[in-house]
Amino acid sequence: MADTLTLYGIPNCDTVKKARAWLAGNGIDATFHDYKKQGVPAELLASWVEHFGWERVLNRRGTAWRQLDPAVQASVHDAASAIAVMRAHASTIKRPVLARGKDLLIGFDEADWSRVLG
Repeated sequence: MADTLTLYGIPNCDTVKKARAWLAGNGIDATFHDYKKQGVPAELLASWVEHFGWERVLNRRGTAWRQLDPAVQASVHDAASAIAVMRAHASTIKRPVLARGKDLLIGFDEADWSRVLG
């Protein structure tokens, strides 16, 4: 069903918690997909990178990125290398990602979510 929502993220992430609370508070059902437990299929991650650009999908502000070996960080220079790092270290993927069919949102911005889902 095209209207099915899937929320991708990590359950202990504060931004994901805010997004889940917002969805619940607005009576919007979404299936939760845990990056760490379920992984992110390569083709799905590639589609996010194609849609948003690897620079936006790769979270270089988070703790997971800062904890990577500097050589791993330095190896990221294009979409393919970013995808390789994100596949190996799921916590470096920006979160949450909300998908409804081909419609995608990345990160949590209440105004954007209200506009798209409201």
